[in-house]
Amino acid sequence: MFGLFNKGPKASARHILVSDEATCLDLKAQIEGGADFAKVAAEHSSCPSGKQGGNLGEFTQGQMVKEFDEVVFRDALNQVHGPIQTQFGYHLIEITARSE
Repeated sequence: MFGLFNKGPKASARHILVSDEATCLDLKAQIEGGADFAKVAAEHSSCPSGKQGGNLGEFTQGQMVKEFDEVVFRDALNQVHGPIQTQFGYHLIEITARSE
């Protein structure tokens, strides 16, 4: 019974959510230039997870919106991906772990 909720791929990620693509691109450039992802998330993300450096913890495939899920379960680990547009705004996503 307990295993029913743990089936399928899992991932851990952190993200930064902002309202427009230009801001998202600027923040990505800052991070790629050496700025700390967690600090940028804490200062700029409109998601409550920003207070934890954007950390979303572990989640299973299908828990997040489609556009977010596709990146997390397809793209390279430990790189900043985005901007990814969802119904919530524009995201920068860093996938920190993934398992089948």
